[in-house]
Amino acid sequence: MGAALSGAITLKESQVEQSNFDSYQVLRIDDMPRVEVHVVPSSDAPAGVGEPGVAPIGPAVANAVFAATSKRHRALPFLTDTA
Repeated sequence: MGAALSGAITLKESQVEQSNFDSYQVLRIDDMPRVEVHVVPSSDAPAGVGEPGVAPIGPAVANAVFAATSKRHRALPFLTDTA
């Protein structure tokens, strides 16, 4: 979600401008929306569950912004997008 909202990496004279977290905005806990987690009982072996949500976050946020504002955003991050 941080990448979708504010995670821009910028270049100046072929050099990355962000060198650490003081110059790269990360998602803060108070920026995060409420998340509901449902644990589904299973006899399968444990596996990762965090990564599947990464790919659809950008489109989901873009669709939510469009539903609320009728404005399309087609470039990440959205907070610096001028679409």
